[in-house]
Amino acid sequence: MKTNTLLLFVSFILVLTFSSYANNGNNDGDKFVVVLDAGHGGKDPGNMGNGYKEKDIALKVVLSIGNALEKNPNIEVIYTRKEDKFIDLFVRGKIANKAKADLFVSVHCDSHTSQAYGAGTFVLGLHRNNTNFEVAKKENSVILLEDNYHQNYAGYDPNSPESAISIMMGMEDYLDQSIQLASLIQSNFVGKLKRKDRSVKQAGFIVLHQTVMPSVLVELGFLTNNKEGAYLNSKKGQQDMSKAITDAILQYKASIEQNVAHTVFEDEVEETASTSDDIYKDVTFKVQIAASSKSIATKPYNFKGLSAISKEKTGNLYKYYYGSTSNYTQTKQLVSDAKSKGYKSSFVVAFKNGKKISLTEALKR
Repeated sequence: MKTNTLLLFVSFILVLTFSSYANNGNNDGDKFVVVLDAGHGGKDPGNMGNGYKEKDIALKVVLSIGNALEKNPNIEVIYTRKEDKFIDLFVRGKIANKAKADLFVSVHCDSHTSQAYGAGTFVLGLHRNNTNFEVAKKENSVILLEDNYHQNYAGYDPNSPESAISIMMGMEDYLDQSIQLASLIQSNFVGKLKRKDRSVKQAGFIVLHQTVMPSVLVELGFLTNNKEGAYLNSKKGQQDMSKAITDAILQYKASIEQNVAHTVFEDEVEETASTSDDIYKDVTFKVQIAASSKSIATKPYNFKGLSAISKEKTGNLYKYYYGSTSNYTQTKQLVSDAKSKGYKSSFVVAFKNGKKISLTEALKR
């Protein structure tokens, strides 16, 4: 019975996620779309450490981030809520998917029975320890306030480790990019604001699982800590934290565009070249299509029919690549094939003598 419930839940999530993504969105491809999600709201105050309201602090920080990002004409900001309103978790994911967003950032505050403190950023993944599970459980328990949550989440129980693990049975196409953004956020928290580093962690957050784009959940700090709670409830604390997150988003955007710029430049060279081939001796190009904490068999049925899949382990991540060629011209077709299968954020990576090198280095004549 438990197995059937888990399979039903996973099937529901996959259908909800990808059907939402297939719907017509607002993103016409001209702007970098960021969806900002202020945790909790309305009848759900979040945690109330030291009498502060998580929902209010999260909203103020999100509005500050959005206000800063909206000054960039190349960025479109979409909010899951801009007022004290309760929004179902599955609706938050649908908002991001419909907009075909480039990023999803959910903002929260933590709590504990001790004077624990520090800022942390989460990406979707299996719980590495009981602490991570407890954080996810607190945030996922919001669904208990939703109408018809049994139907909306196919019997998912936020208090069950078994149910929590089940949401990771789908593929983690955007994990690598999510970790990149999370790392930039943590670097700003620690380097610029001198907050205690609670690091980048993985946990099974429902709100992240339902998005089909790089997504992170930020825990600004602990409202239950006397000093940190007061800081996060202050105007200065909220401005500091929002700027750190804003800067990280802009850093992430710049790094993505830099990678795209190299590709566009080479495409222009290809179009004016006298030959249709662009061979780089001793360099192998592959298209990265996914990254996951799980080791997945490189069979076509696991990768939407794509063959010629390879993988490598980097730290705790397995990275999955499509194709292998020394002809850079051919990578355009490989990327096109991958994107046609749904791997929208796929990109070219280069290897020399089996070692990964930057695309810039590889393309030097």
